[in-house]
Amino acid sequence: MKVYIRSIFLFALLFALCGEVFSQKAPEVYLVKIDGSINPATSDYIHKAIEEAKNKGAECLVIELNTPGGLLKSTRYIVSDLLMSPIPVIVFVSPSGSQAASAGVFITLASNIAVMSPGTNIGASHPVNTQGGMDSTMSEKVTNDAAAFIRSISEKRKRNVKWAEDAVRKSVSITETEALKDSVIDLIAADMNDLMHKIDGKEVETSTGKKILNTKNFNIVNFEESWFQNFLGIISDPNIAYILMMIGMWGIILEFYHPGAILPGVVGAICILLGLYGLHTLPINYAGAGLILLAIILFIAEIKITSYGLLTVAGVISMLIGSMMLIDSGSPLESTVRISMSVIITTVIIIAGLFALLAWLVIRTYRRKAMTGVSGMIGEIGEVFIDIVNGTGTVKILGEIWKAQSSENISKGKKVKVLDVKDLTIIVQKV
Repeated sequence: MKVYIRSIFLFALLFALCGEVFSQKAPEVYLVKIDGSINPATSDYIHKAIEEAKNKGAECLVIELNTPGGLLKSTRYIVSDLLMSPIPVIVFVSPSGSQAASAGVFITLASNIAVMSPGTNIGASHPVNTQGGMDSTMSEKVTNDAAAFIRSISEKRKRNVKWAEDAVRKSVSITETEALKDSVIDLIAADMNDLMHKIDGKEVETSTGKKILNTKNFNIVNFEESWFQNFLGIISDPNIAYILMMIGMWGIILEFYHPGAILPGVVGAICILLGLYGLHTLPINYAGAGLILLAIILFIAEIKITSYGLLTVAGVISMLIGSMMLIDSGSPLESTVRISMSVIITTVIIIAGLFALLAWLVIRTYRRKAMTGVSGMIGEIGEVFIDIVNGTGTVKILGEIWKAQSSENISKGKKVKVLDVKDLTIIVQKV
């Protein structure tokens, strides 16, 4: 009897132990993919991914990065999130052929573990002003600011401070093998499986203390951007924001010249608001914005004032120069944020052509003879319906019967021409 009891007890204990083993979940690794410029939508995406990973008790968060750079303000938000993250964050410059340039250098250096794939590169964070409007003093200021920023990150993560500063001051760029040799990154990994294998058991310092990573038998959780974040990312592109603003201005002007059309005004207002959202996230040069506004005023004035095309030419020049100046890319990290020259030229030509067409239509309308009302009757040819005798009679004109007066007698069926309209009587003469 005792043997049976002991056997039952051992079986129950074994069953409990097996249940415990099978009930243990595989460690979850959250994955986000950044492929493009850094903007407010990117910053919000990473922030939400860190929050979600923390709330779900994830083992770590991996940011698969490929970026040419982006906005300084958004980069600072991302760096702050990475440095204050309660869970380990690994930045993985991948796949082969990817880069972590400009803003991407700051993000990579701010991670708990920096990893690159074979065939990738990192660097080139020197401030560049694509519009040529930054003097030597301002250039030195923005460079010093960027250098101090990247030094603080490198010191915090115990990376190569000298190389990090050279990336800003000298725009150096290196391969993954050089980065590993110079202690810029921690690992080189071919893919996610290789990465998880290499970081398993590593100790990292998070905002809540040290943590040893357990990435054996990991389970990848892809944290996808919502459709709204995708949409915000699209309109944050300077080219898209610029085009939306131009469409919006054109729609509002069409509504102004055709009151009650409704559709152009509604579409124009929506496009302007979306364009303003995109532009407010960018380093705007207000002189450029002012020149674009002046161009719109000149186009409108062309319709009201006879300038023989001078105002239109001035408007085209103002819009072209204003568009080129619109994005002030003299800030560190923001050298990649600019409006494409081909987009500017195409948009200016189309907008100028549409305004010229509108002006021509309005002028032609002003010059056209009136077709309705009293003024539309003058000069029309009619036919006497009842003899005009002693100065009075009736005339059929434009399908209507009118009382008529004339200084001569005119018999029925004769053609007459309208000279004037007084009250409901027309003054005619024989043709």
